[in-house]
Amino acid sequence: MGIDKLCSIACRVFAVAAGVLFLAAIVEWLMYNVVQTPLWLGFLPQRFLELAAYSLLPVIVILLRQIREEMRAQKRA
Repeated sequence: MGIDKLCSIACRVFAVAAGVLFLAAIVEWLMYNVVQTPLWLGFLPQRFLELAAYSLLPVIVILLRQIREEMRAQKRA
């Protein structure tokens, strides 16, 4: 398995994790503010958004690295 394939898989895993955490934040916010129930998952919605942002950081780094490598390859050609 090449490094490109591994990076692609890592990007997808982290992006899916960020999406799940974002949806959990929305559900938690709705349950707390609309239904007035105690925190269902035990975290405040802001914490879920923070975790989603942290899980998107590797995706951003990997994509920027791939862009940089493509620009270097075009520059050489």
